[in-house]
Amino acid sequence: MGFTDFLRNFHEKHEKLKHTIHNKWRYPLPKSGQYAMALFYFCIPIVGGHYVMEWAKSKSVDEIGARGEKLREKKLQGFGNKTVIDGKVESIGAGGIGGGVHLALSDEETQKKNKAMLEAMFRRERKRRRKEKKDSEQDKEQKESNVDEERTS
Repeated sequence: MGFTDFLRNFHEKHEKLKHTIHNKWRYPLPKSGQYAMALFYFCIPIVGGHYVMEWAKSKSVDEIGARGEKLREKKLQGFGNKTVIDGKVESIGAGGIGGGVHLALSDEETQKKNKAMLEAMFRRERKRRRKEKKDSEQDKEQKESNVDEERTS
């Protein structure tokens, strides 16, 4: 008996169980029972949602404080691949917490290179936009001159 036979057998038994539940054990409810079940099914998401929202509010108060006063507290401090966790300096990234990849340290030289690259990218973008604007103005002038030529001829 292979895996496909197991799945086919499982599916057949599941269909038989569903048929039994939905047909053999069916009991028609009176109108009052139908209303009671409708109210029950309507209230489940309302009550459940209320409790989920209360839980979320309590977690929010725990994390950020009643008026957000905990937002100003720094729980994680440090620079580069070093951080202070619970008053103890630890290494993060490769060889540290999580054992991940080496983190880029943002020293002054790296900051200068990044700033220069960013400024160059902005210059190229301004140049491209000026060219697009100039091309669109030339296209507009060309269309206007074509319309004028058609009118005169």
